[in-house]
Amino acid sequence: MSPAIALKGFVRDAIYRDHIRLWSNRHEESISSHSDSADVALKHIVDGFVHFRNEVFPQQEELFKKLATAQSPRAMFITCADSRIVPELITQSSPGDLFVTRNVGNVVPPYGQMNGGVSTALEYAVVALGVQHIIVCGHSDCGAMRAVLNPDSLDKMPTVKAWLRHAEVARTVVEQNCSCSGELETMQVLTQENVISQLHHLRTHPSVAAKMASGQLFIHGWVYSIETSEILAYDAELDRFIPLDGSGPTPMASPKARFSAD
Repeated sequence: MSPAIALKGFVRDAIYRDHIRLWSNRHEESISSHSDSADVALKHIVDGFVHFRNEVFPQQEELFKKLATAQSPRAMFITCADSRIVPELITQSSPGDLFVTRNVGNVVPPYGQMNGGVSTALEYAVVALGVQHIIVCGHSDCGAMRAVLNPDSLDKMPTVKAWLRHAEVARTVVEQNCSCSGELETMQVLTQENVISQLHHLRTHPSVAAKMASGQLFIHGWVYSIETSEILAYDAELDRFIPLDGSGPTPMASPKARFSAD
């Protein structure tokens, strides 16, 4: 391991230890004062920034100087907008490591259907930034998946309802194939099927398909458990989700490359 990498890891670990301590303290305060005014809620956010500016930033000022003029992320991370999911914390990534895109339900619209945020970010990540991995990450207790199961609950949120039509394939698969014992199991299976559906949508994007065909881009489907921190990863060869524990080859959702990158 090079000194630079070792130093980066040391700084990253120190930052996250500090971040977790601060987050834990402030989260406990937030829970106890959930009914506080909007001014108090904003003060928590501003206090967090002040702590970052005065305590955290100085520890990695050199890193931010390098990032000030360019970025070269390792991977694109597409996940839910749920406030409980923090990709950089879950993966212990430093600033500049992940190109993160978030939306309700970790949805990836098929190519050509919506030329908006996700599609634009996806094309930029693959073509301009040259990311080598794209991770689609669902999570436990997902409100979007609960809404997919109960579409009438979205009658007052027409935009969300229209957006979650991109998850209807997953719901149909579950309804017609899963003999689930209750809502909890249904939610678990639906969350996994939604990740698989979004992986299929991902492959309809020309920039993604071309890089995958030449083995320059790999896609992954994960489901993160908020309660246990476990991640289940989709293995395309086994066609099922298996624990991501670092004990063997990382499960992949990518097919084998058909062309040479040269």
